[in-house]
Order: sequence, then structure tokens, then C-alpha cells
Amino acid sequence: MTNEPITTQQEIVTGGGSSSGKKYLLPFILVISLFFLWGMAHNLDSILIPHLKKACNLNNKQSTLIDTSVFLAYFLMAIPAGMILKKWGYKATMISGLLAFAFGAFLFVPAANNLSYITFLIALFIIGCGLTMLETSANPYAAVLGDPAKATSRLNLAASFNGLAAMVAPMIGGLFILSGKSHTKEELAAMTEVSRNNYFLEEAASVKTPYITLGIVLLVIAAIFYFIHLPEIKTKSIDGEAKGSFFGSLRHKHLKWAVVAQFFYVGAQVCVTSFFIRMAQQGGGFDEKTAASYLAIYGLLFTVGRFAGTAILQFVSSNKLLAIYAVISILLCLVAILGKGSYVVYALGAIGFFMSIMFPTIFALGIEGIGDDTKPGSSWLIMSIVGGAILPFGMGSLIDMYGDNIQIGYSIPLVCFVVILYFGLRGYKIARK
Repeated sequence: MTNEPITTQQEIVTGGGSSSGKKYLLPFILVISLFFLWGMAHNLDSILIPHLKKACNLNNKQSTLIDTSVFLAYFLMAIPAGMILKKWGYKATMISGLLAFAFGAFLFVPAANNLSYITFLIALFIIGCGLTMLETSANPYAAVLGDPAKATSRLNLAASFNGLAAMVAPMIGGLFILSGKSHTKEELAAMTEVSRNNYFLEEAASVKTPYITLGIVLLVIAAIFYFIHLPEIKTKSIDGEAKGSFFGSLRHKHLKWAVVAQFFYVGAQVCVTSFFIRMAQQGGGFDEKTAASYLAIYGLLFTVGRFAGTAILQFVSSNKLLAIYAVISILLCLVAILGKGSYVVYALGAIGFFMSIMFPTIFALGIEGIGDDTKPGSSWLIMSIVGGAILPFGMGSLIDMYGDNIQIGYSIPLVCFVVILYFGLRGYKIARK
């Protein structure tokens, strides 16, 4: 079949008045802000993993519980978020997500004050619940807010600002969270207990100001959403299968494959970024702050890739571009696994460019033509983000198993890109009735 962006018929419910493209501009801008905000949350996790590993004296496997806490929330909260979205609509779900996100951010203060890794994980789980509500509502809203023929491009444009956060978050983290101070196990053992605890508390305290600021911004954005009118959207199926039910939505074969592909994509992205700084230190020989600057470059390439991908999608079908990018990502993973020196870090940075369009493209292909099943289908796609909880934990375990060898761990994202390649070649196809 010829791949076209979402062809679901739409009915825009605005409460009267014109439904021209201009009417959607402000709602679309507000939705874009959500993409940026949850991008900040996820990319600050890439800073938190090495930072809290140091502050809380963790091994690699324990440090990945940061990812597990956030992405497990996606799995557990996806169905409730879908129910909230179906009952309350897009606007109320977005506001609820912002409030939960803010509450989790403020919990970083007691977590740091008490040097409690468990409290950090609880805070991150609550943040993950908020992000689940935001993504469950904002992704399909961006996709269907306008001309159906331009849905994939519109979703990639919104997601470009998620990519912008991938550049901004490491810069903020490098400036305000990472201290650049590191001690070996031997040096820590040689310290007095008071000196060692003071060092850990000082490291943990650096997260407070960034997360307090983030929480305040989230509350302001939630207030703006409350007072601004957003058009609600109803959808109709094009294939006669859609019933608007959670399990019934899986009758769409391409949606099922999209859920699988999204599981492995999110797992791959989180694996790449979670161990990026450690890889830059071990493989490239960089110090902590320099490694963070390279992570910011990765974010820049991710952002450029999003905007470039949005432009390329005007000329190349989304499934083909997805398949091409998956092949290139597989090759770059091989460089990261087998290469030496700074080339390993350059390969990881380049992966950021080619991963950039994968999430929104898989999402758009997955909900293409499913009509009334768009909302429950979006819940499945958000629930599949649990890949970010499972695969990094496996990667951390693999790294510890091979004596702290970070490079061998990148075989996990390599396998993920193979699955995405299959989706881009065959899994995306709609089974026409």
C-alpha cells in the first residue's frame, strides 16, 4: 500500500465559530510546550543517572532504577490515563499531567535533604505518571489537530521541541547539577564518615534548584492551559473496525506492531542516553563535565534531526525514512560496540540524529486510520514506553556482568533498531478490509 499520514476523519468541536487553521495555532503552540517539558524531564534523567550513582554510591544496575521508576509509571498509568482522556478530554488530562509532574519535581527537595534514593525514585515515578497523562493526550492531539494529510509532519514538528529539550537539559544539568568531582572507591573508603556523608549530601543538593524551578514553570503552564480554550476533537474510523475500546483497538494489526516497535524504540533511546556520559568517560576518556557537553551535542543533533526529518517527510514516505534511519542506527551501534576512543562517542552522537524521528513516526503510523480507537490506541503506544524501564535495566546488568564494560551494553539498542527496521518495512501496513 502507499503510506500516507493519518487518514482518520475528524470532527473539530470548538463550541462554535470558525475552524480554520489559524484557530488551531495557539492550541498547537501550547501542545508544543508540553513536548519540550517532558523532553526536559527525560533528558535530565540522563544527567541524574551518573549523578545519583555518585551521590548515592550505586552500581550500574541500581542507577538504572531511575529509568525504571519513570517508565514503569508509563506502563501502570497508561490505562488510567486513557480512561481519563476518554472521560475528561484532552484539556483536563493535560492539566492533570502537569500538576502531577510538578508535584514529583518538588519532591526532589526532601529526597536531596535526606539523601534518600528511595524518595528520588518515588518522585520520579510520580513524574512518570504526569508524563504519561501528558503524552497520552498531547501526541494524538497534535496528530489530529488539523489536516489529516499533514498529521505525521505536524507530530514530527511538535516532537522537534522535545528534541530541543534533549540539547537544553544536558546543558542545564552540566551547569547546575554535575559538580565535576569524582572519587574512586578507594578514595571514598579513605575518607572519614563525616567527610564522606558531607560529600554525598553536597552532590545530592545540587538537584534542588533545577527541579524547584521546573516545578514552578509547570504550575504556570497548567494555569495557562486552564484559562485557554482548546478545541476538543472527535474521530471516525475509515475501516469499519474502530469501536473506541481499549482491547478492541488491538484488532488493528499495524497498531499492535507499532506498540512492539515503540517498546524497543524507547528502550533503545533510553539505553543510549542513560549510559552516554559513562561511555564518554570510559570510551572517550572525557571528564564528567566534558562528557555532559557531548551529551548536549547529542541533543543538538537529535533536535536538528527532528527538524530535518519534518522537512524530508514532505518528499519521502514516513515508513521508508524510518527504515533507512534504523539501518544507519544499527551500523552506528556496531561502531559504538567495536570502536575505540572518541569515535565511539561520535557514533553515539550521530545515533541521536537518526533516532530523532522514530517516536513520532511510529506513533503516527500506529494510529493511522483507527478512528474512534485513536484514544485507546494512544494509551497502548504510551504503555509500550515501559521499554524504557526494562531494557536499560538489562543493559546495566549486562555491563556489570562484563566487568563494567559500557561498550558491550550497546548491543541492546542494536537489537532494538532491528525490530524498528522490520516495522518500517512491513509492520506499519494497514490490513485493509
